Amino acid sequence: MGQLIADGQLRVGLIGAGPWATTIHAPGLADHPGTALTAVWARRPEAAQALAETHCATAAGSVEELFEQVDAVAFAVPPSIQAELGVRAAEAGKHLILEKPIAADLEGAQRLADAVADAGVAALVVLTLRFSAQTQEWLAGLAQAGGWAGGGARWLSGALLGGQYAASAWRQDDGGALFDIGPHALDMLDAALGPITEVVAARQSPGDLWHLMLAHDGGVISTATLSLRLPVQPTVVEVAVWGQHGYRTLGRKPGSAQESYTALLDDFAAMIASGTTTHPCDVRRGLHLQKLLDQARRLAE
Repeated sequence: MGQLIADGQLRVGLIGAGPWATTIHAPGLADHPGTALTAVWARRPEAAQALAETHCATAAGSVEELFEQVDAVAFAVPPSIQAELGVRAAEAGKHLILEKPIAADLEGAQRLADAVADAGVAALVVLTLRFSAQTQEWLAGLAQAGGWAGGGARWLSGALLGGQYAASAWRQDDGGALFDIGPHALDMLDAALGPITEVVAARQSPGDLWHLMLAHDGGVISTATLSLRLPVQPTVVEVAVWGQHGYRTLGRKPGSAQESYTALLDDFAAMIASGTTTHPCDVRRGLHLQKLLDQARRLAE
């Protein structure tokens, strides 16, 4: 499982050196009192070196070299690569911080979840909306009130039309809105209205505009509308529920991703310190969401 360094910090290696790794993972790991960014590896050695130097970490020459230096591994790479290297990290006894979706397909997600279970390591998925204090308060209020009859999520953005993520090949070619922001929307509706048991319908309109209809345990129906190719500024993010107690909505606060990542690291460090591997946003949650993504993609084909 590895050992904590002298001051009690968890040694974490970062795989990836793109925009998300640079703006969220690396500073979050370096600044958190429970973690130390120890090593960085990326397919572009010069990018790994630059990021490592910024945070007084080591640029690893290989994935295996990174594993040797750390107790845990954070991933900021395309889903297919994460699934492959995540299995290797788990088999090496490393705890995992995983991006969503956890794999490029259901088979890869299942292999990763199985590897985590077999190794007995902790694995959390970076579901930024769920780790927000604002979200936790909102969900607690919904659970206390009860009586919700339906809900919906809208995430409308022009992120793939320009900006730092427009060059992301897996978002442009493989996943699009369904795989990039779909996990957030599905996770939030599931948490707010009860487990999603089935994707009833899924359609993809021109411009990567996705429309989903979801069935929840207990008979509740919700919908989700997703796009990363609409000229919308600022991005629209809204989750809503309705029922006996009216209509309640939740949006996304600016800067919330950084705050959520810090909250994730709080939970991650606590899990490892206590030997816990279960969490509402653990790898099994990632597998559940992957199954729903797989259903939606098949229905839309």
